[in-house]
Amino acid sequence: QVELVETGGGSVQAGGSLRLSCTASRYMYSVYCMGWFRQAPGKEREAVASIEDDGKTNYADSVKGRFTISQDNAKNTLYLQMNSLKPEDSAMYYCAAKPRRGLWTRPRLYDYWGKGTLVTIAS
Repeated sequence: QVELVETGGGSVQAGGSLRLSCTASRYMYSVYCMGWFRQAPGKEREAVASIEDDGKTNYADSVKGRFTISQDNAKNTLYLQMNSLKPEDSAMYYCAAKPRRGLWTRPRLYDYWGKGTLVTIAS
């Protein structure tokens, strides 16, 4: 079993930045594909970014050029750097892990999930 814990959420003004972290209970970042998802109240969970086990990254169109996903294998930690934040980025953000590459936007393919960290962007 793997535990994922997200931190770094908070409230910032539009145009600001936040960095989310996701720490895993064991080493997994070159074995599993990692993803960030978000869910706003009344909306479906949507994929934000992912990083495959070979380092390839993927981004939702809505965050390209503003968000960067990265990982520090030595620290068992996944990051999501979020810049130029907009009110529509407000949501609960979750990290997740899946054992295979591809189809990174599909939540059902992810085996492990954190409990989330809340991001609120004020206009």
